[in-house]
Amino acid sequence: MISRSRFNCKRLADYKSERPIMSKKITAGLALLTLLCLCSGSFLPLGHAQTGAAGTAQNAAIVSTTAAVLKETSELRELPILKSVKSGAQSRAEIERMIIRNLDDETTPAEMHAAEMTLKAFGLAPQDFAYRPFLVKLLTEQVAGYYDPKAQEFYLADWIELEGQKPVMAHELTHALQDQHFNLKRFENWPKGDSDAELAAHALIEGDATLAMTLYMAKYPLVALAFIRSLGSQELATEQFKQAPRALRESLLFPYEEGSAWATQLYKRGGWEMVSRAFTKLPQSSEQILHADKYFAYEAPQKITLPEFKTILGPSWKRIDYDVNGEWGCYLVLDQYLNDAIESKRASAGWGGDRFALYETSKPGEVFIAQLTSWDTANDAKEFFDAYAKRTVKRYADAKEAKNTGERIEWQTSSGSVELELRGSRVAILEGVPAATNANTLLSAIWQQR
Repeated sequence: MISRSRFNCKRLADYKSERPIMSKKITAGLALLTLLCLCSGSFLPLGHAQTGAAGTAQNAAIVSTTAAVLKETSELRELPILKSVKSGAQSRAEIERMIIRNLDDETTPAEMHAAEMTLKAFGLAPQDFAYRPFLVKLLTEQVAGYYDPKAQEFYLADWIELEGQKPVMAHELTHALQDQHFNLKRFENWPKGDSDAELAAHALIEGDATLAMTLYMAKYPLVALAFIRSLGSQELATEQFKQAPRALRESLLFPYEEGSAWATQLYKRGGWEMVSRAFTKLPQSSEQILHADKYFAYEAPQKITLPEFKTILGPSWKRIDYDVNGEWGCYLVLDQYLNDAIESKRASAGWGGDRFALYETSKPGEVFIAQLTSWDTANDAKEFFDAYAKRTVKRYADAKEAKNTGERIEWQTSSGSVELELRGSRVAILEGVPAATNANTLLSAIWQQR
């Protein structure tokens, strides 16, 4: 659910090292030190904060280092260099302007509004959370560089000490090599309506680059030491990241943490050749990333559809989102309130497919969510049903149980009624059902879908 398309940025936290080299504490610190971003759309022309001899020397050093690290990364990643990669420096102000311009150019106000309302509707962000201004602040705080596949150029922030950032460059230049061999631009206009599949493809791209960076540091230990020293010498700017809603933070890191673990499984099984083949045989869901055996078996997710509810809700209601949560999204929605990762992950495992639809009316803050989830077995569905019931009681402090047949539960809340129904290996969920709307009619419409 909380994927790149939701947040309109392909690469936010642009590296998260795997375990062989550094402690978890250090890897968490480095992930916050240089969150590298590649937002949708065109980029501003390359600019330089410094002028004269200092600026010329800096850019010459970046160009030279880029060429050297590209050669080293190409040999390690086993992808030949098809063309050189241009590089340069940008100031923080220039990077901030790039962020704002790309948000304005590539994301409509309606899409921004839908992203914000989705977070709030699932209880993943407070009602006063202002998504767009927060995102601008977060990216401005964290961005340190990026590879632009449209311009095929690598930009490094001009306040970063160069020698200590070679591992970051190895990560970014892995993206350049991916682009030369697999065409990253084909991922830019992902079809709407399946953010979970998009998240899986994103995890492939970032997991590959993170694994390459990890092996680069293992091969060049002195570079790794310089990198670690640079962590200690710089004050990490993390205020906005720490203030981000938990689901947003964890989803921004998903492609690097989970993607790296997944890419490692492919690498162990078939080396870089198998990782490269994944760009043709893409992972189809976050489930396949979380459970590599699902990818090796290529267990495809079920395609779920939902009806149009406007005719039942009334003419003042409008559907603003229609998407897939995936196993990862189901976990986030549950654990926001269960606060028990083991229980939430267990209840989300066995995911087979899902679809949710979000509606809002002209009354500010009034939303309605319909979900239909499918599970591998009836037991998996029952486990999710029970966990979601527990989550519902924790989320709605004023929830009063109005019906409980064992397979259908209804609660009355100040935000409208909540309905949860289990049928075999499927679970239907309604939240925010208006008082004037018949929940039975809504559920009947859901169960008529195939």
